[in-house]
This record gives sequence, structure tokens and C-alpha cells, in this order.
Amino acid sequence: MNFPDEVLRRAGKVAIVAFDVDGVLTDGKIYYSDNGREMKAFHVQDGSAIKLMRENGVEVAIITGRRSAMVDRRATELGIKYLYQGSDNKRDALDAITTALSIEIDAVAHVGDDLADIVLFDRVGLAICVPDGHPTAIAHAHYVTQAHGGGGVAREVCQLILSGKGLWKYD
Repeated sequence: MNFPDEVLRRAGKVAIVAFDVDGVLTDGKIYYSDNGREMKAFHVQDGSAIKLMRENGVEVAIITGRRSAMVDRRATELGIKYLYQGSDNKRDALDAITTALSIEIDAVAHVGDDLADIVLFDRVGLAICVPDGHPTAIAHAHYVTQAHGGGGVAREVCQLILSGKGLWKYD
């Protein structure tokens, strides 16, 4: 995969990638069973990519406006310790992460798809949107993935970040 030089330059500085969930790590649909239980589907390659980023020194966070036990479970399975659910103000969650890690805002990448993500897109060093995101969110992104929400977005972001750091070795 070929990434623009400016995006690779930004990716080379990234210490943590923060992901939205609905529409990014999932397809954005919420499924309810007959008994009212909510269901989400996560892409298995995204899980492998998140683990690969962490193995290469890039932390991963989840910042999402909704609360879901499934997101708790997925974060636990992947060893994600920076999990912010029910974040009405995603900026506060991002500030807590940069403070905890003692990093500058340009060392953060955020991956989102909707209007609530724009406040982070306008602050972080690398703003990434999915192609099926809101048009205004896309306009504020530095990079738009080829993968659609729920279809391997984290896998593509992993390749981008590790390529920017000169650590991608699978081509």
C-alpha cells in the first residue's frame, strides 16, 4: 500500500492511536436480538494489527461516545488500557491520555468517522477517517482509509503507522 509522504511523516511521530468504535472498528450498525441484547462485529485482522502496533511500541486507545460491554471485552482481549466509553467530550479523554503518557498532541493519531471526531481531528498530529464517514469529518482528516468501518481499518492504520516509523516489514 502506498501512503502519501506527508501522511507517512506524520505517522512517524505517532506514539498512540486512538480509535472510535462504531463506524470504525465496527460497521457502524447496532444489532439487537429478540431479547434486547446488543451485538457488534469486530474484524479479526484489526485485533492482530492492534497487538502488532503495541508490540512495536505504539499504544492504542479507544474513545467512544457509547457504552458497551462488548467494547470492554474487546479492549481487554487486546490489552488496551486506555479505554474511554460514554465520552460526551472526546477532547477530555484525549487530554487525559496525553497527560498520562506525557506526550505532545502531535504524537497522537485519531481514527474516527463522524462529527464528534472533528474536535480531535483538528488537534492531533494525524487525523484518519474512514471512507464511509461523514463528509465533514472526511474534510478534516489528513488521511482517508481504503478500508470501510468494520472492514479492517485498524489493520490499514497499523501498516500506515509502522511504515511511517520504518518498522513495516511485510511487503
